[in-house]
Amino acid sequence: MTNPLLAITDLPAFDRIAPEHVAPAVDALLADAEQALETVTAPDFPADWTAISRVLDVSTDRFGRAWGAVSHLNSVADTSALRAAYNEALPRVTEFWTRLGADERLYAKYKAIDPATLNTEQRQAHHNAVRNFVLSGAELTGVAKERFARIQERMAELSQKFSENALDATDAFAYYASAEELEGVPDDVQQTAAAAAQADGKPGFKLTLKMPCYLPVMQFARSSALRQTMYRAYVTRASEQAPQDQLVYDNSALVLEILALRKEEANLLGYANFGEVSVVPKMAQSPAEVVKFLRDLAHKARPYAEKDLADMRAFAATELGLADPQAWDWPYVSEKLKEARYAFSEQEVKQYFTAPKVLGGLFKIIETLFEVAIRKDVAPVWNDQVEFYRIERNGALVGQFYLDQAARSGKRGGAWMDAERSRWLRPDTGVLQTPVAHLVCNFASGVGGKPPLLTHDDVTTLFHEFGHGLHHLLTQVNEHDVSGISGVEWDAVELPSQFMENFCWEWDVLKHMTSHVESGEPLPRALFDKMTAAKNFQSGLQTLRQIEFSLFDMLLHTEHSPADDFMQLLDAVRQEVAVTRPPAFSRTVHTFSHIFAGGYAAGYYSYKWAEVLSADAYAAFEETVGADGSPSAQTGRKYREAILEAGGSRPAMESFKAFRGREPNLDALLRHQGMA
Repeated sequence: MTNPLLAITDLPAFDRIAPEHVAPAVDALLADAEQALETVTAPDFPADWTAISRVLDVSTDRFGRAWGAVSHLNSVADTSALRAAYNEALPRVTEFWTRLGADERLYAKYKAIDPATLNTEQRQAHHNAVRNFVLSGAELTGVAKERFARIQERMAELSQKFSENALDATDAFAYYASAEELEGVPDDVQQTAAAAAQADGKPGFKLTLKMPCYLPVMQFARSSALRQTMYRAYVTRASEQAPQDQLVYDNSALVLEILALRKEEANLLGYANFGEVSVVPKMAQSPAEVVKFLRDLAHKARPYAEKDLADMRAFAATELGLADPQAWDWPYVSEKLKEARYAFSEQEVKQYFTAPKVLGGLFKIIETLFEVAIRKDVAPVWNDQVEFYRIERNGALVGQFYLDQAARSGKRGGAWMDAERSRWLRPDTGVLQTPVAHLVCNFASGVGGKPPLLTHDDVTTLFHEFGHGLHHLLTQVNEHDVSGISGVEWDAVELPSQFMENFCWEWDVLKHMTSHVESGEPLPRALFDKMTAAKNFQSGLQTLRQIEFSLFDMLLHTEHSPADDFMQLLDAVRQEVAVTRPPAFSRTVHTFSHIFAGGYAAGYYSYKWAEVLSADAYAAFEETVGADGSPSAQTGRKYREAILEAGGSRPAMESFKAFRGREPNLDALLRHQGMA
């Protein structure tokens, strides 16, 4: 039987990849990649971009795609056997990539390449490569170089363990509630919980910390005691505050070690802290610029947040009999206030957003705006809920994507897009390789034979991830290191994703993607108008919450000493920017996977930074909207060509200016969020 990881010529055989395939595949592909490295670094091998690419990039791409398939399965279909195989191979994989990135022989070859021999795309890729060599320790020698490599290996282990602990701590919790406790909780959530309890052979309703269960309980359950139970379990996951039997998942020590190693890594590279290292390949020029941006935005948002909180306190006291609401009460108070103020509930809205209809509407806007066709396609998948599609323009294949929407056990939380492969004019065959992406969400499944229902937030999440997907899939760049999302500055990478979210608030888009689960009726205009009126409900509070995370992350990686208590820093940040304070037992840092396991370290600000870019970009569509409310195809084409198709082939600021004709400003964001 052939090893499917060694036979990835087109798409991975996700249905056949088994844990026992991992080690032999890594052995074989590592040996190939090692050989390729030795070949191109030999003294007589030419310092030529295409020649190096033909040997080394072809070999490392094959290795990267096989390992990417394993890593993907580890995120969406985790089993103890796969986890063990993944963790066994991880140190060897990390060690190779670390060594490759710091190989002084390869660095010398790249430095010897004459940029005048390269096309525009190759020049950008070459510039990035030389910079990344320096950041990967290629200029280090002796003991420093060895230590740098050990740090990278250990960091990979720690990040993986952090992620596992967060997943396992989430999966370990179950609370079997009675019908009385669930008073107020939507029927579909109750049905799912009843079915889950039944599957466990238990009476009542099984509640979990997965978002499709946790969030509606917090928003709708009338029982403050139940909300407290759920809240406490959620905010103490993977921490020393968790129940005794779950302390095995405590991430405290991992956070301390990660921070210490990042500081040491930065010092080895000649930087004062990790924040300085983080911004080198980003749009932001320094950590100080980021901190100033966040504090300025916090200052503008604070009056709105204070009003949001005062409104909730008054409503809780007068309408809900809550004189002193606690942290676990706020989501409930917020939902009730929204219902009272705007005369609708999220539950009412959800009935109109059936998953198939939403997807159809999303595809329609993509097809119209970007002049493509999306069609169902066939590929091996890891779960029978996963769908596969192709994107075409004028009958020619542009790219393909997997779509995995449902939450399930063994699948990490959140939503994300990652690349299965990049667009690349292959140097070995001369054939154009088209891009493939994974789009992953965690939505509720359908109950009682009905289609899944999405909240409007879910719809926004779906549009967001598709924005990333389009950035990757619609690129016209042929050099794989700068095609799609590759080579795009991290603080600009959220522009296309957040840009797409805007369409979730356009009537002419939404009306095509709603159908009531019972009647089939579209979303009434009156209900949409209420949603629009409520769009910026508590935007002040939400902005400050994101700034709290972003500022904490940047200060944690700049001014904070890794030996000090990071909870004190979080308290200080909250004192500075937040208007609500969680209880002392709250430990959200311990599941902050973005910065400890997800590549956003000293980079979480990117969401807010890119919001400025995306709001300003979307303003171009608002300025050119048709008389019938439909977006301008001309503006869509300009956006596609300037932003999406250019990928990472030029600095993000150049792409933005090519679209807008100027640098971005804050005005559109503040206006969109009702804070102008």
